[in-house]
Amino acid sequence: MDVRHLTYFIEVARHRSFTKAARSLHITQPSISKMIKILEDELGTTLFYRSAKQIELTDAGRAVLHQSQQIVTSFQNLTSELADVINLKKGTLVIGLPPMVGARFFPKIIADYTRLYPQISLSLIEVGSKKVEDGVEDGSLDIGMVALPVNENNFEMFPFVKEPLMLIVHPDHELANRSNVELTELKNESFILLREDFTLHGRIVNRCIQSGFDPKIICESSQWDFISEMVAINLGIAILPRTICKELDPAKIKTVSLAEPMVPWHLGMIWKKDRYLSFASRSWLKLTSQYFGIKLDLP
Repeated sequence: MDVRHLTYFIEVARHRSFTKAARSLHITQPSISKMIKILEDELGTTLFYRSAKQIELTDAGRAVLHQSQQIVTSFQNLTSELADVINLKKGTLVIGLPPMVGARFFPKIIADYTRLYPQISLSLIEVGSKKVEDGVEDGSLDIGMVALPVNENNFEMFPFVKEPLMLIVHPDHELANRSNVELTELKNESFILLREDFTLHGRIVNRCIQSGFDPKIICESSQWDFISEMVAINLGIAILPRTICKELDPAKIKTVSLAEPMVPWHLGMIWKKDRYLSFASRSWLKLTSQYFGIKLDLP
């Protein structure tokens, strides 16, 4: 059954005339008569009582008319809403990002995006990079911001930040006035790290092991401000990205460069390879790539 058949049927019922209905729909009378006959054959019942002077709905016709009006209205609503989505007026977008990333780099982008696309529902999920990768992989997240590298067989991506990690210590710490520190000099220190679901956790631990020691971890957190406060009360040391360290109070915390080799903080935006990109996702990727001055070719 074609929705056009129902539309023609409703029009004939409204005018009680094949001729007037055909004129209203800008088609020929034989065409509309044929469509009504096809509909009656499909339903196995007569919809109109035809006399020499006029046509009337049968009991079956009245029942079909009520349902047809609802079906056609629903179809019209569907096509209108679909047009809105295609024209970027509506949609949903779920983005995963670590807390440090969202707070530092995306407030302006988020504000611009919601201003440009006010009918798109934007949801931000703050979790560590590992969970962001898992979410993009299983489809619960549309787009994610993660620490690179990632498996390029699974994800499309573009990088947007690359900067060094820095050591932060209490002002009274013996390393506080140094210009730089070798990682091996930290083997007896107490580390305050991000939780294990943050990529930086594993990268820092692995680099310490490569330098010949297992770091003594006394505290873990998902919040960089909590970590910095623990350092400020001289509970231990921490390693954080330079962007974060620039915001810390130098009266409470001293920032020291780490000598090479040290893992850089390399961030990228990822989405699942070979998965359909919604209009909401495409608009986000275009906006963010322009913001970071990156040329991005989307299919």
